[in-house]
Amino acid sequence: MSWASRRKTAYAIGVFIFFAIVIGGPFGYWYFSIPPSCYDSIQNQGETKVDRGGPCPLLDDEALTPPGLLWTRAFRVREGTYSAVAYMQNPNAEAGVREVKYRFRMYDERNVLVTERQGVTYIMPGSVTAVFEGGIETGSRVVAHTYFDFIQTPQWERLVDTSSALVIKDTTLTDTESIPRLTATIQNTSVKERRNIKLVAIISDPAGNAFTASQTALPLLLPGQREEVIFTWPAPLSVTVGRVMIIPLSAPGLPQ
Repeated sequence: MSWASRRKTAYAIGVFIFFAIVIGGPFGYWYFSIPPSCYDSIQNQGETKVDRGGPCPLLDDEALTPPGLLWTRAFRVREGTYSAVAYMQNPNAEAGVREVKYRFRMYDERNVLVTERQGVTYIMPGSVTAVFEGGIETGSRVVAHTYFDFIQTPQWERLVDTSSALVIKDTTLTDTESIPRLTATIQNTSVKERRNIKLVAIISDPAGNAFTASQTALPLLLPGQREEVIFTWPAPLSVTVGRVMIIPLSAPGLPQ
């Protein structure tokens, strides 16, 4: 190698070392000295995706068991008016969704769209979520098929089921042949208040098929407090009652 070639090679090596020190030094210091976190855009500390899974509050949906949509149905309330329920089971005990947009789509017997209704719900961790929509107007058209889906990707987080402390007792259904009335008591058995509670009542036939539903709400339930809840229907129940179920729902919370 000539003297000129050796000089060029030495110059190139010097430039490389300079930039390695100027650029690589701070990066190396940052990489090796700053502790890993759930917000560093690096898959570390046992995460299954970047900043998801492991100890992070955001979870990797691919590492979870998908929630099951067990059924979706529309129930005729009166002529031209329906309610709809989507009944979901989430088997992931510590994973839930704070907020996700959904829609119900209703079709007639020819599979022509009658109407759709959109809304926002949460998904309870390790429990059932009953999504209810009432007062759905269809005019003179009859609903034959109902579908439910999410219209945005759910963001799964490490959450707890706050509704597990809400206990339903003394369920009584009366006047089924006139103006049906369902009453029950709900008690908050936790040491914390629960706000914006939704209660979905589902009535099924002896074979377990849901044939009507209703929803009511409580703005606040203090620790230990008991409250009566009432559901009514405007017309007699035309099907033999087999089971009455009331599902209490409250927004999932962060682990303590």
